[in-house]
Amino acid sequence: MRSFRSGRTRLLPAVFAITLASAAALAQPAPTAPPKAPSAPSAPPKAPSAPTAPPKAPSAPSAPSAPSKDTQAKYEPPAGPGVGQEFLKTFEGQWTVERNFFPPSGGPASRATGECTQKMVQDGRFLQSDFTFHQDGKTTTGTGISGFDPQTGLFTTFWYDSRSTRFSIRQSRDPFDGKQIVLYSAALAASHGQDHQSRTVSHFEDNGRKLVHQQFNQDASGKESVLMELILTRKKPHK
Repeated sequence: MRSFRSGRTRLLPAVFAITLASAAALAQPAPTAPPKAPSAPSAPPKAPSAPTAPPKAPSAPSAPSAPSKDTQAKYEPPAGPGVGQEFLKTFEGQWTVERNFFPPSGGPASRATGECTQKMVQDGRFLQSDFTFHQDGKTTTGTGISGFDPQTGLFTTFWYDSRSTRFSIRQSRDPFDGKQIVLYSAALAASHGQDHQSRTVSHFEDNGRKLVHQQFNQDASGKESVLMELILTRKKPHK
């Protein structure tokens, strides 16, 4: 019995110590969980999308393509220069002029001096001749337009001046011989008093230095005589 008590006495302090240790353990606060890592910042809000472009207006219809050929050519076929234009081109340049008029009734000739400038125009298709005449203190002017039709081989000229309101029209009858131009008076309507046929001959002299135009008129009997003569002398080029 004593030995039981002494054993019991030794057992109580041990149980008491265990109880105190358990109570101390229970009294300690439970360890807290480590703090969470900060969450990644949220992405910035997306920028508002650009407004959609309005639908494109329908494109204007394309212009019709130009015709591949010249429509006018169907009705007025073009014609290029020919041998007649080559001859007319030799008239180009600056000239001094001597004009002699022989009255049909006879008597002394009427003389005048002047100048002339001749040049090809309209892409080499026509010759334009601009004259200035001086006589008795007065000055008159005149212009001639000369052309050649390669298809017919004929020349046609128109003359107008400051002395009249009428055109003088002349045309050749025979194909060009390559040496001279022979023209006959022509009229579009009434003759206006020019009842007699006149003929004009143009040719070079002195190796091309002189160009001579002679107009022949017919009298009532049909006889020809020189009515007017133009002698053009080529000016020397300036050096």
